[in-house]
Amino acid sequence: MFWKKGKSIANDSSDTQQPVQRKISLDSLKQVLNNMDDVEIIERTTLNDQKIVFIYLRTLIDQERLNESIIEPVIQCPHAMIYESIATPKVMKVQWLEEAQKLLLTGAVLLNDCIQEQWLVIPLPNELSRGIETSDTETILYGAKDSFTEQLEPNITLIRRRLPITELKTEKYKVGSLSETTVVLMYIDGLTNPEYISIARQKISEINFDLFFDSSQVAAFMEEHHHSIFPQFQQTDRPDVCAYSLGLGKLTIMVENTPFVLIAPITFFHLFQSPEDYINRWPVASFLRVIRYLSFFLSVTLIPFYVALTTHHYQMIPLQILIVLEESRSKLPFTPFWEAILMLTILEIIKEASLRMPTKSSQTLGMIGGIVIGQAAVEAGFASKVLIVLVCISTISSFLVPNYLMTKANTLIQFGFLVLSSIFGVFGIAIGAVAILAHLNGLTSLKQPYFSPIAPFYWKDWIDLFIRGPLISMKSRPDHLHPLQKWRYKRRM
Repeated sequence: MFWKKGKSIANDSSDTQQPVQRKISLDSLKQVLNNMDDVEIIERTTLNDQKIVFIYLRTLIDQERLNESIIEPVIQCPHAMIYESIATPKVMKVQWLEEAQKLLLTGAVLLNDCIQEQWLVIPLPNELSRGIETSDTETILYGAKDSFTEQLEPNITLIRRRLPITELKTEKYKVGSLSETTVVLMYIDGLTNPEYISIARQKISEINFDLFFDSSQVAAFMEEHHHSIFPQFQQTDRPDVCAYSLGLGKLTIMVENTPFVLIAPITFFHLFQSPEDYINRWPVASFLRVIRYLSFFLSVTLIPFYVALTTHHYQMIPLQILIVLEESRSKLPFTPFWEAILMLTILEIIKEASLRMPTKSSQTLGMIGGIVIGQAAVEAGFASKVLIVLVCISTISSFLVPNYLMTKANTLIQFGFLVLSSIFGVFGIAIGAVAILAHLNGLTSLKQPYFSPIAPFYWKDWIDLFIRGPLISMKSRPDHLHPLQKWRYKRRM
């Protein structure tokens, strides 16, 4: 054969073969921990001349608690039962080397009792965590200001404070053969549809990869449409959004070392909802939500319409506006399509650069990009004043979409519409819109339709779709989520 055959993962038995477990000993531990500078092996003698060996990684251990709660009480122990002298209830025995190795790397202390010939392990991790801060990605004027951190336990606490019920269940999983990342599945038992829970459990347990540092990587393995530009999991760092979603019948997935939590199943329309929708008065919230949909439409179609009209349908432009356009474009060397491509590409470069630079530098970059480059491009004859105005409107409109991942999808849709409009005119935009709608209709999130409640049609859910109806009228949970408890209130006798 001219090429080497790939090795079949399904038939590869070497990866699935269980390793042989070895009994723990001091020599085997030293061999495993060789060339690790942060390993500490300390020998101490108790009051009754009993030799004790402590083994731990000082970079993972709370050393102050180690001295106060473990080493000092053990050394001062007058009898042989040092097990009873340790001032922490989380003490357990371990006998296998592989198990001890894993516990050491999670921030535990190994203790060798030479008289009793036993190994004890005491979890004592050094909790490195930043404080609970305000969300930077989903800022609101009114409402809760706390956001998730990189630690799982505080994040679960933030949810439990909002949902103090025993029905709120948490299931822990390990993903990543190298990173050993903890993933927590949360749902409300008796409310969330068991089908969603079963699918999520299966997808998490089937994840087979080595490294996971972010929740988006976990989402990539759980999504059913890997090549779509639309996010099939909502990511948020706000506890109130997670608690509200759990109360509707969705489930959440927390990933260790990242403040962003996954919410599923979602629909396309969930990406346009803001936490402030449920704080503002309902007419105000509805108006702002409609503005967001219009802004999304403007951001993806405004520039393509400009290219379509100036290239193929200039006879549809009113005479007064056509005179202004011709005057503005009279000295330009580019066609409308290449003029738009040039300006949008420069704009994307500026946006990406402003995200990567420090805050003060990004402000300067924004001023340079918005004023200097825009003005200079017009004076140099690379772009018309009309296009500069349209690019500004389109860009500002794209920022109204609350979901950051969705704003990135906007950009690709806009470029796609731009190419179609330059070839087919307005018909190209129509073709692109139909293709996008067909694609959305075929997407799923946890195997649930992504375009609900439009397709499939659930008319009762429209009260919280394009508008946000009065909360007093939203007495039932969304039908498209199929919750086990439909009503959001308790019937009085």
